[in-house]
Amino acid sequence: MQALAKILLPVDFSERSAGAARYAKSLAHHFQAELILLHVLAPPHYEFGALEIGGSMLTELYMNRSTQVGKELDDFLAGELADVRTSRLLQEGDPARKIVQYAHEEGIDLIVMPTHGYGPFRRFILGSNTAKVLHDADCPVWTGIHMEEATATADLPFRRILCAVDLGPQSYKTLQWAAWLQQEFQAQLTVIHATTGIVDSGNASEVNWRIDVREAAEGELLRLQKETQTKADLLIESGDPAKVICSAARRVQADVLVIGRGSAAGVFGRLRTNAYAIIRESPCPVASV
Repeated sequence: MQALAKILLPVDFSERSAGAARYAKSLAHHFQAELILLHVLAPPHYEFGALEIGGSMLTELYMNRSTQVGKELDDFLAGELADVRTSRLLQEGDPARKIVQYAHEEGIDLIVMPTHGYGPFRRFILGSNTAKVLHDADCPVWTGIHMEEATATADLPFRRILCAVDLGPQSYKTLQWAAWLQQEFQAQLTVIHATTGIVDSGNASEVNWRIDVREAAEGELLRLQKETQTKADLLIESGDPAKVICSAARRVQADVLVIGRGSAAGVFGRLRTNAYAIIRESPCPVASV
């Protein structure tokens, strides 16, 4: 796979944004990539819509606000990111739309973003912005609720990777990306598949069904592993996918969790309805591919 050349970091100047920047910095440092910091300024009617002011005064207020935000963007983690090749960009409009549009037009290889924040980012994960970016972006998105806990170290560790696959059409690409990350960081890779949970009533036919499901899943995982030439520990567990996957992430002490996502169309396969729960509950950042 091609190395990451361009990493996009949407920022809102919050602590979560700073934490995301530290993950982006580690990745940019490893791949010698360009790190692009993007802040999207809300349009004038959104920023000052509650004020009863005329057009010329509104324009002046907005220009002053734009200048102030531009300075904040220039100063944001300037010292910490001094050893990484960075660009800083201020745009106006809807945050999610601008992020996706810029990533597509500029050939961004990875978007790193916090799940919560302030201002236009305040409803990340439960609101529409994260859903739009995850659904519409045609490149991997790296996000998580604990990224603000990242400290200002030279490089964050990526020693253990957990890859969740649903054995759908996207599984090959998902595992391939996880295996590539494993190779880049010489990490330990674990692959997990969550089978449908069923209450154990002791019925012989149900027992046989569970055995058949497990054997079929194991066969598919071994086939995927062979096709991708991947060396990984395999886990097959029954239950709610989000709970099973996040529990496994804690157990293996994963530094990043990789899940699948269809390009441009946002198709998560069986993970689709669980993707946001996985991101919200995961103890580590989630890279959706």
